[in-house]
Amino acid sequence: MRDAPGNFNLLHRTCSLVVLLCFLHISVTVIYYMRNSDLRQTFVQNQQSPQIHRKLAEQRVTTEESPQRLPSVSNVTETERKLETCPDNPPRLVGPLRVEFSDPVTLDLVRSENQALQPGGRFKPTECIAQQKVAIIIPFRHRDEHLKYWLYYLHPILQRQQLDYGIYVINQDGEDTFNRAKLLNIGYAEALKEYDYDCFVFSDVDLIPMDDRNFYKCYNQPRHLSVSMDKFGFRLPYAQYFGGVSSLSKEQYLKINGFPNNYWGWGGEDDDIFNRVSSKGMSISRPDGVIGRCRMIRHDRDKQNDPNPQRFDRIAHTRETMASDGISSLTYNVVNIEKDQLFTKITVDVGKP
Repeated sequence: MRDAPGNFNLLHRTCSLVVLLCFLHISVTVIYYMRNSDLRQTFVQNQQSPQIHRKLAEQRVTTEESPQRLPSVSNVTETERKLETCPDNPPRLVGPLRVEFSDPVTLDLVRSENQALQPGGRFKPTECIAQQKVAIIIPFRHRDEHLKYWLYYLHPILQRQQLDYGIYVINQDGEDTFNRAKLLNIGYAEALKEYDYDCFVFSDVDLIPMDDRNFYKCYNQPRHLSVSMDKFGFRLPYAQYFGGVSSLSKEQYLKINGFPNNYWGWGGEDDDIFNRVSSKGMSISRPDGVIGRCRMIRHDRDKQNDPNPQRFDRIAHTRETMASDGISSLTYNVVNIEKDQLFTKITVDVGKP
């Protein structure tokens, strides 16, 4: 029993030593953890998405390069963003096109492929401000099959060209002798009643461009767009030829007093228009023969559109008659206006020869 106090003292010292060792272990562990916490944080940050780091770097570059503080994108609404003018070379142009008339086309098909159109065949780009407001005038009578192909091909082309445009089909009422040039004058007058157009493209319904780089817009000089037709072996038939498809700005059109109203039947009015342009000191501009290619839908000549026997005499006197025969002397009556999704069709009474 005399060894009991000695054993107790030994046990007490042993326990104290164990407690001390535990305390030292805990202290060392805490110190080690605290010293390495910054390293672990850096490691975690380095594992973040590279995209986040790129964004942070871009923000730093923007801050360094810009002398002003840019507003937050979240605070800028779409309506507040100012659109820029559409470029001279629209980005979606494809160049040469395959134009075929063998497969049937329906208006419903064309409508389904042109959902962005507004009633009346109106369109304007949403991504930029069009350089020109273009009214496309088509003289028309009994050409519904041709019109389907024209709409099928031209709407996508005009939209890729980023034009603010409207399609006006000017339909001659009745079965009297056809008057193409007068219908073009009527199209000009009627289109301006709806919108402030500054450019006018006058197009036959049976001509389709084969390259969307052939812009349906206006230039510094009157523009002949149907330069090389398959009908003529893709060559210009003669230097003064101004038929098929042409464009004039509002100023150019008024300068020549529009087109003649007294060419009844086929032929002559295109040469009269060429004479008007030349007499006012303007010249005809054209795309090159490749870009200006177009295809014609083959067809028989329309009834009541026989060759005009007076055309040669009238062409010879253009300079004397143009001041009194043109848009300034235009008379007609509107019979009906139809607003289709693809076009505005205006039926008119043009009178008689």
